[in-house]
Amino acid sequence: MKMLINGERRDSISGRIFPVHNPATGDVVGEAPLGGADDVVSAIEAAGEAFPDWAAKSPRDRAKILFFAAGEVRRRNTDLAALLTAEQGKPIREAVDEINGFANILEYYHGISAVPRGEFANLKGYGRTTVRRRPLGICGAIIPWNMPAIIMGWKIGAALAAGNTVVLKPARTAPLTCMRLAEILGEAGLPPGVLNVVTGPGETVGREIARNPAIRKVSFTGEVETGRQVALDAAPALKRLTLELGGSDPMIVCDDADIGKAVEGVIRGRYYNCGQVCTAVKRLYVDESIADEFIRRLTARVEAIAVGNGMDRGVEMGPLNNRAGLLRVAGLVEAVRERGEGEIVAGGRAPSGENYDRGLFFLPTLIAGVPHDSVLFSEEVFGPVLPVATVSGFDEALTLANNSRYGLGASVWTRSADVIARATEELDAGIVWVNQHLRIPPEVPFGGTKESGIGRENGSRALEEYMEEQAVLMRL
Repeated sequence: MKMLINGERRDSISGRIFPVHNPATGDVVGEAPLGGADDVVSAIEAAGEAFPDWAAKSPRDRAKILFFAAGEVRRRNTDLAALLTAEQGKPIREAVDEINGFANILEYYHGISAVPRGEFANLKGYGRTTVRRRPLGICGAIIPWNMPAIIMGWKIGAALAAGNTVVLKPARTAPLTCMRLAEILGEAGLPPGVLNVVTGPGETVGREIARNPAIRKVSFTGEVETGRQVALDAAPALKRLTLELGGSDPMIVCDDADIGKAVEGVIRGRYYNCGQVCTAVKRLYVDESIADEFIRRLTARVEAIAVGNGMDRGVEMGPLNNRAGLLRVAGLVEAVRERGEGEIVAGGRAPSGENYDRGLFFLPTLIAGVPHDSVLFSEEVFGPVLPVATVSGFDEALTLANNSRYGLGASVWTRSADVIARATEELDAGIVWVNQHLRIPPEVPFGGTKESGIGRENGSRALEEYMEEQAVLMRL
């Protein structure tokens, strides 16, 4: 598969390529050009040439293209989902949902494309005043491998609807679906140069996107340290930034919670996509009065999760996406075992058998009785490992939940209106769920507090983040 620059499928200038592997089997499922800074410059030039005409189109005309593309994505869902599972590893049913989610996002921005409007006033002594909103220009998007289609949609949906052109860098371990989606947008009528995709390493492709002064805004999703580097690279040009930098989301289960529903909330909230979700449940606090029953029921559910190749029938959890992630998860669990930081009540190792020998598998893991100062609570664990601690009540749970450098999401499970009111008021997180966790529709602004990042994606607010205001004061 080739990069997309100015509507053309291109090799990298260097001519080099890199393989994309299936994390369940180790097989090569595709190849992509190993782009560099020069390829980014070519993409920026194409985006710059395309910008005036794209910005001049009416919001309705831009939105129609997004809508047509969404329909085509839905029509090709089966093939796109299979490609996503092959390169990323997630079960096919999750891949189907993600591809549909990408289409949902495009349809949402089609529906609200004309929402940002100007403001008008007749100010005595100043004359007629108008505040216009106009697109920024060329925008850069750098996306991760865990939810490539959804996160691509978050970034390009708002940027394109607002009238900008985009240079997109997918992750090296999952670029193929993004490249195919970009091709579909072109087939739906997106003019050449409006969306360009450059594949390659973050240290060359990503850095050029971040620091090239022609790019007016960069939206990045990934690790905190990489996000800091993106901000440093973008600083000389004073670019606008959206940084979504992960989290360590707490889930609080109160003494009056519906235990069955909360257990199922943990299963989806932690082990969906093999735990590789920024807003996954990563810290579990359970009221001590219900802890024994809750952990017993949760352990049984965790042990029953079917692990395997995402294309196989009945599989509920696939492999991790890359070897570095597998080694980190295995290392953290081994350190917990050596230090005696809790009891591993489920999982804690790679599955055995010939079906798993070539893949990056790790069993869904549950660790009970974890001390509050454990690294499992202080760091983001990007994999299927969940630490559990008991608390004496909501006050203690709230304090522990907020005791983190992250502030992306959090959930509380309770029937108490008073607790819900306090949770929504006092939890230091960009998104708070009540009796649910993880799901984020495109209508809802998404982003974090503290080291979880700056800016927001999704919702009508995202359109405004891809536009700038111009004030006009007129005396006739």
